[in-house]
Amino acid sequence: MTELQHRPDHHLKTAVTDELAWTPSVNAEGIGVTVSGGVATLSGHVGTYPEKEEALRAATRVQGVTTTVDKIIVRHGHDVPADADLARDAMTVFDRHTVLVPKDSVQVDVRDRVITLRGSVDWHHQREAARRAVAVLPGINGVRNLITLRPSPGVTPAETKARIIAALARHAPGFAQHVEVGIDDGQVTLTGQVLTPAERRSAEQTAWFAPDVTAVDNQVKLSG
Repeated sequence: MTELQHRPDHHLKTAVTDELAWTPSVNAEGIGVTVSGGVATLSGHVGTYPEKEEALRAATRVQGVTTTVDKIIVRHGHDVPADADLARDAMTVFDRHTVLVPKDSVQVDVRDRVITLRGSVDWHHQREAARRAVAVLPGINGVRNLITLRPSPGVTPAETKARIIAALARHAPGFAQHVEVGIDDGQVTLTGQVLTPAERRSAEQTAWFAPDVTAVDNQVKLSG
């Protein structure tokens, strides 16, 4: 592991704080940062849910941060929509995004301005598209994505594993040899060691692209 990855927690706290201030879509003044053992906890408040997501992503970009803990509160203005209005707005969004999210595949429930998505789709990118579509609705406090993935018929676990390994080799041959791929009943387990959080996230994203993958358990660790 490099010296940068060995930075003590108080240096990581400074780095995360600086990254939040560097991110244009985040007002860092209302966000507090603590770091313990490489785990960064963000607290305080922001004005919108997308800003909260951007803040958490900013923290994960800092090398040496292994995990983020979300304690950020979304504070809205006085004009806060009712749950029923948010549910209607969410369904309207899906009616307009049938190319990315298949029609009638997602059900919406809203409670305390937290949107819960249920249903089933064929691909992880469709599930993520559904989450992104409602995450930008004004007035929400959060999104719970409970959409499940349907297994693809006719694809064997061995074929899925081979495709993931080949894709890893295409995308990043430098670290692909250090990542092991296991698959059981549609769930992919990634193990091994890589140098950076970005490599770890890249390995997980690659696994999600494969057919017949319904879950990814990313156990890849940062080398040290």
